[in-house]
Amino acid sequence: MTSTTIEQTSKAMTDGAGKSAAAAEHILKSGASTMNRAAEKTEENLAATTHAINKSGHIAMSGLQELAKAYESLANRNAAQFASSMQAFASVKTPAEFIALQQKLIRESLDAAVGDFRNIAKLTAAVFTASFEPLQKQIETVQASATK
Repeated sequence: MTSTTIEQTSKAMTDGAGKSAAAAEHILKSGASTMNRAAEKTEENLAATTHAINKSGHIAMSGLQELAKAYESLANRNAAQFASSMQAFASVKTPAEFIALQQKLIRESLDAAVGDFRNIAKLTAAVFTASFEPLQKQIETVQASATK
């Protein structure tokens, strides 16, 4: 080989190595930039998720207080109804009146219990639905951003 060929080969190899180094540096910078964007997005998602969890917690606590009030109201109403029923039984004069009153009170109690159960069930469902809504929206947002 002549010295010109060696010089040309050496120059080509040096140029190739320089281009490879530049390409590697570009890939490295691009990867670092992508990683920084991903880290920022993860931090944003974490902050939004934390906010959604806090909001859900507040909604749940408010809903549980509402449920507690509904149960308290139900208990007070049942206690008043019991006292009223006992007074009604105390005024009964004959066995026939007793049986008629008993049947009437049983019917009223069952109707009230069914209505109360429906109201409590609706309220419970509303509390859970409302308290999970912020988390559900956040999950949908994260999933939508992940598919971009």
